[in-house]
Amino acid sequence: MPEWTHVHALLRRIAGEPGIARFAGAPMTLPLPRLPRPHWLMMLLILCAAPATALEPVPVARDVYAFIGALDEASSANAGFTGNAGFIVARDGIIVVDTGGSYRLGRAMLRAIRRVSDKPVALVVNTHAVQDFLFGNAVFADLGAPLLTHRRSAQLMRERCAHCLENLRLLLGAQAMRGTRLVVPARLVDGSQIVRVAGRELELLHFGWGATPGDLVVLDRRSGIAFGGGLVSIGRVPETRDGRLPQWITALDAVARLPARQVIPGHGPVADIAEVRRTRAYLSDLDALARRLYDEGLSLLEALDRSDLPAYRDWGAYASVHRRNVQQRYLELELADLDGR
Repeated sequence: MPEWTHVHALLRRIAGEPGIARFAGAPMTLPLPRLPRPHWLMMLLILCAAPATALEPVPVARDVYAFIGALDEASSANAGFTGNAGFIVARDGIIVVDTGGSYRLGRAMLRAIRRVSDKPVALVVNTHAVQDFLFGNAVFADLGAPLLTHRRSAQLMRERCAHCLENLRLLLGAQAMRGTRLVVPARLVDGSQIVRVAGRELELLHFGWGATPGDLVVLDRRSGIAFGGGLVSIGRVPETRDGRLPQWITALDAVARLPARQVIPGHGPVADIAEVRRTRAYLSDLDALARRLYDEGLSLLEALDRSDLPAYRDWGAYASVHRRNVQQRYLELELADLDGR
């Protein structure tokens, strides 16, 4: 086939790459006109060099928007955009919920927000202390916006996020992480609290140590939307490394009872609030599986070889994260057994 046809095909492949065209969670159609070969070559060079920072906010309800990340773990293919975020356009300002995994992503979020509204950013909420959700904080701190999180999340950020940042630089590269630095929120809450900001009343709900010690759910009664943070993962295997499964399941039961129509999960698509049962089902099935394998007297390696949960094979990150979750739960059961609990 002619050389320009190879370029044309490559451009179409690039259009399907998550880092360029799937930042909003769905492929984007790129019209490819017939151009002479030199023009195609120039376009190819531009596309290959362009930063993958075009985010598209997804309308969820009136004045409420979400940024939906990839279902996989962070990689160069998705530019580290794996954790969901969102914002509310209130009467007197913008309320941002989570900020992405890098300065680059936070800046892309801010640009996307500015396409919707030029109101000032009145508050940024970090729902939990996981790298996918907080390394865009610096962008909003540079604006002078106040940042808020749970006290336990701030503590966890200080304890480990510098190490997380180094790992992300190694994984994604210096270019993708350029400008990224840890900014720990200064405004802290110790439990559930109602906040009134920019003419909007929000409920910050802490149901105890679930996915992380400082999980917050942000409930906006006016729109009927809940931001589920680390507690809720739909169609993507949740990472249980920091979690306490019994309390996490109890927290999900509380989330399911909230007066909300829909939930923006930490991972996965926006869904009806009842869909939090899918996260609950995975955690329950994980716990039952690990207990059965442990009670059968299998070694850890034997247990991992028999750790498949077929119902979740099509979930994002299943191949990598589920196996780690089984190992984590097995070791927790072993430790409890040794401690006589």
